[in-house]
Amino acid sequence: MSLWFSASAVTPALVAEWRLSGAGASWLTLAVQLGFVAGTLASALLNLPDVLRARRLFAVSAFAAALSNAAFALSATGLKSAVALRFMTGLFLAGVYPPGMKIMATWFRRGRGMALGVLVGALTLGKASPYLVNAVGSRDWRVNLLCLSALAVVGGLVVLLFVADGPFALPPAAFDFGQVRQVFRNRGVRLANFGYFGHMWELYAMWTWTPVMLRASFAARGVEPSLAETGSFLVIGAGAAGCVAAGLLADRVGRTLVTSWAMALSGACCVLVGLLFQSHPAVLLALMAVWGATVVADSAQFSSCVTELGDPRYLGTALTIQTCVGFLLTLGSIHLVPVLVSHVGWRYAFAALAPGPAFGIYSMLKLRRLPEARKIAHGKK
Repeated sequence: MSLWFSASAVTPALVAEWRLSGAGASWLTLAVQLGFVAGTLASALLNLPDVLRARRLFAVSAFAAALSNAAFALSATGLKSAVALRFMTGLFLAGVYPPGMKIMATWFRRGRGMALGVLVGALTLGKASPYLVNAVGSRDWRVNLLCLSALAVVGGLVVLLFVADGPFALPPAAFDFGQVRQVFRNRGVRLANFGYFGHMWELYAMWTWTPVMLRASFAARGVEPSLAETGSFLVIGAGAAGCVAAGLLADRVGRTLVTSWAMALSGACCVLVGLLFQSHPAVLLALMAVWGATVVADSAQFSSCVTELGDPRYLGTALTIQTCVGFLLTLGSIHLVPVLVSHVGWRYAFAALAPGPAFGIYSMLKLRRLPEARKIAHGKK
């Protein structure tokens, strides 16, 4: 997943070299989101994570995404070629994330929230890693992107050579187009998905624009630019600790409670963080780190609910549909933030993300009251 923000991390260099506008630069991230939505939609409609071996799908997808990212580094000369290659990177990453969750779920019945929390924590570190590579790596952005492709190849090899399906895996399922419809008919799964959708409205807009906000805030105070890159890695990477902590807690006190509290905290950060724009870097980074830890802490628990409430034969399809719709929503919030920045500035732009976690809290507390919620975390809800 180090490929996701690989281009976003080197955006300042691309803006200078290709003379990109702000809208053009945002397409470097939007193209990945669009590719991922297209890939997960095709994967869900074809039941790919359930009719194919998940680890092989994972590995092949990781290699193909690494190749697309390497092609970007070696051959992209402007926005058109860059957007096309970023779209392909997102398309192939659709074969990494949902199958990865399915593989992890086959190893755990108890402690599944913790296990998926560790997985999403790893995903979070992977998505933060381009900013660290950009801070300490080469001044040539193309070299940094090639390093990130190498990391993705290593990840694919690890899964292909050293990971097997767990003891709770079921044989490959038969293709069933109707499974897409069944996901939305299942009341419990539907509410868990609604919680996830609210969470996603906030998450990727925060991940996408946090580095841009930090660069602008630090530049206004004359702070060394590399600190913004390192700070971005720390803020986004803080989510890894949040995911693991939330997973451990959710298995003990309940997924609906943990997700609701996480969204309440991150929603409060949406409103408060802009007020610290251009404040002392340590103060801004402290609040941003809290936001980074809480904004993704609940992510794995929505997926855990789907694995516990859905048809076990088609977990991969259900998880893929969840991510497909969730990532489709991110296109709106990612586009909205810079529009608001141009009108009201950074002080208030992030506040527009707060309705997402508010809707997510409502959905998860409603799920908590359903009889089928007893299936979640062995009765812990």
